[in-house]
Amino acid sequence: MIGSCAFAATAPRFASGKTPALGFADFTRNAAPSLLGSRTPRNGALSARTGKRFLPIRATAVKEARNRDPPAAVSPDCRKVMVIGGDGYCGWATALHLSKQGYEVAIVDSLVRRLFDEQLGTYTLTPIASIQERLKKWKEKSGKTIDLFVGDICEFQFLESCFKSFEPNAVVHFGEQRSAPYSMIDRSRAVYTQHNNIVGTINVLFAIKEFSPECHLVKLGTMGEYGTPNIDIEEGFITITHNGRTDTLPYPKQASSFYHLSKVHDSHNIAFTCKAWGVRATDLNQGVVYGTFTPETQEDEALINRLDYDGIFGTALNRFCVQAAIGHPLTVYGKGGQARTLEFSTRGYLDIRDTVRCVELAIANPAKLGEFRVFNQFTEQFSVNELAKLVTKAGEKLGIEVKTQSVPNPRVEAEEHYYNAKHTKLMELGLEPHFLSEGLLDSLLNVAIKYAARINTSLIMPDVSWKKIGVTPRTLVSKQP
Repeated sequence: MIGSCAFAATAPRFASGKTPALGFADFTRNAAPSLLGSRTPRNGALSARTGKRFLPIRATAVKEARNRDPPAAVSPDCRKVMVIGGDGYCGWATALHLSKQGYEVAIVDSLVRRLFDEQLGTYTLTPIASIQERLKKWKEKSGKTIDLFVGDICEFQFLESCFKSFEPNAVVHFGEQRSAPYSMIDRSRAVYTQHNNIVGTINVLFAIKEFSPECHLVKLGTMGEYGTPNIDIEEGFITITHNGRTDTLPYPKQASSFYHLSKVHDSHNIAFTCKAWGVRATDLNQGVVYGTFTPETQEDEALINRLDYDGIFGTALNRFCVQAAIGHPLTVYGKGGQARTLEFSTRGYLDIRDTVRCVELAIANPAKLGEFRVFNQFTEQFSVNELAKLVTKAGEKLGIEVKTQSVPNPRVEAEEHYYNAKHTKLMELGLEPHFLSEGLLDSLLNVAIKYAARINTSLIMPDVSWKKIGVTPRTLVSKQP
């Protein structure tokens, strides 16, 4: 039988008092307020299995035997997977998918993404339950337990306790502030984004080195690291000849926000530790993700994933579908010629169902010790205008008149540019992509229609400018719908 650990550890120290407005002067991890007031521990970890809160300074492992062995399809060498950021958009879907496939899963999350919603009023279109309720429902539906560790990975003592207690074979790292617009609101958000993302990742690398040296790191990167060069984008590395000499080097990075820059720093730090310490790592440079459902999140409404439609966290296709559902013109930035690879606000796209499958493939086919791999994780490329046309056509079939309006581009980026990125490695491992279809667009539009009463129209228009970012903290207060 496989042993399992619930644990006690030191979690991040939260400031007391009510949640402050977004414009507080120095938003750092140590100043982050408690998300749910007295319902969330200021200093401690929660066990999903027992519901107990632990508050000692050092970790105390509580062993509890599981009543099942992993399916034969799951290799014993990678059966235990820690999903950092498992309460988020990609992390939640991935945790459920891996659990369903027979992996032993633990979620590590500070729940800070929910805090951002409280501060900004940028609530998900779909109503999401608390993480404890989600995991309880998953156990009811699947019979499978996912461990929960609540805390901040920027606090190394907490992360050390997670590693010693769970002893992961693989770590899937989604636990970063993932919005480019958020990182460009003001100086404090820029600093928070870089500190949270870079320090958190360095802590994960040290934890692997010290406590799980055989562990495989699967890190979520972004296609935005590459920028929009006027040459083809390779998967992580490029072979060049210069002055008669040839070498294979990391592909040049041209990040376009403080968020994207934090991802570039992550990639460099991971590559360095693979070389220096023998860490094994796979960097998944993901495109813009769309959709909200996976087979697992559809099993019950309490398991539903979030769907962001606002100008800070919402991605292009998800935003367009919500806008179309309520009769708001689709907000195309500038000329709309920006080619995007479906996922974040960069250049390539993929279905959320493919995100979870890509992670599974990376885990099942781990990098070698000392190897730093880069996979470009997207399935299709579109311009923003092409996405708008697809949504317009899908809306018409549902009897919705969809209009488009051009709005000033808040970003600093080329309005029209060459874009061709390679993405063959995951296909070679067996990825069978879900391409953007009328059925998927119908599904997104119907989800938006179902929850239309939750839409706050004041959040739709972009309100963060790359050029106007300043040192004065901004308080962004959404108007009530």
